[in-house]
Amino acid sequence: MTSNRSTKGIIFGVDHVIYDMVAYVDQTYLDKYDLQPNNAILAEDKHRPIYDELLQNDNYKISYSPGGATQNTLRVAQWYLREPESTSFVGCIGQDTFGDKLKACMKKEDIRTSYLVDPEKPTGVCAVLITGGNRSLVTRLDAANEYKIAHLVLPATWSLVTDARFYYIAGYFLTVSPDSMIEIGEHAVSTNKCFSMNLSAPFLSQFFKEPMKKVLPYCDIVFGNEDEARAFAKDFDLNTKDLHEIAKKVANMPKKNSKRSRIVIFTQGASPAVVFKDNQAKEYPVLPISAENIVDTNGAGDAFVGGFLAEYVLDKDIETCVTNGMHAAHMNLQVSGCSLPEHQ
Repeated sequence: MTSNRSTKGIIFGVDHVIYDMVAYVDQTYLDKYDLQPNNAILAEDKHRPIYDELLQNDNYKISYSPGGATQNTLRVAQWYLREPESTSFVGCIGQDTFGDKLKACMKKEDIRTSYLVDPEKPTGVCAVLITGGNRSLVTRLDAANEYKIAHLVLPATWSLVTDARFYYIAGYFLTVSPDSMIEIGEHAVSTNKCFSMNLSAPFLSQFFKEPMKKVLPYCDIVFGNEDEARAFAKDFDLNTKDLHEIAKKVANMPKKNSKRSRIVIFTQGASPAVVFKDNQAKEYPVLPISAENIVDTNGAGDAFVGGFLAEYVLDKDIETCVTNGMHAAHMNLQVSGCSLPEHQ
């Protein structure tokens, strides 16, 4: 993807910084820890043994990659945009090997980072447990949970915010620093820049409803999947399970920046994505893929957003943006984790 104008620094994101441990397990292993085959949860005490257990057994074929929803989305957007440092990312890591590996990987992928380093806690890690074409995410946040708004407003970090024209933050960050999201949202409103958020997981609208309610008015684009959309509809009393109706109601919820109408996008696996824009809902079919070609569903939603944003920031029409999002998700489904091929 090329553009005549520079895209350097155009997209900014902040979120959990996670290092993914991708492991292949069976249903018995999921049952042992009371895990669902296609879900995302924060680790409880009963899940703590998982990480050492995976490390100590070669049968699980562990691989590692940068993780965290927003970080993965920006990696995909950067891959499409190509110009070095088109994307910038902020979060908190530990003073450890995983943190160093993350910094090196992001630098190699031409993403500008400004990590807050916590000397006390280790870098966050996510066990990505693959069963067939499904993935169960169990995240131990550690340092990822320690991000502070004081780091965001430092001149060196805030300059990344002011240089950007588009902001994307996964809903997971509502559990860490909603104040940071609001600070960025206020800047976006005052400068008429685009602020977007992902609903990210069903538990967020239930257990973090109040911070979500505070951040939503800043959102020009809301992303989510069908499960997250229906959980949101239930928790926010929208009184419908129909995705078109949910999208319409989310689009019409209170909004700070009246210069931009809200776009709502719900993906639903192999079924068409629902896009609500300009007061109408439209469905977009996904690219067909056979079950045997699906390696890992982990990160497909993040990849969709990255592909979408890479076109959206270039002022492309919504159909082009969604199509590129579908391409990114299709590409991601056929690899383990959020892996990006080398450019030819």
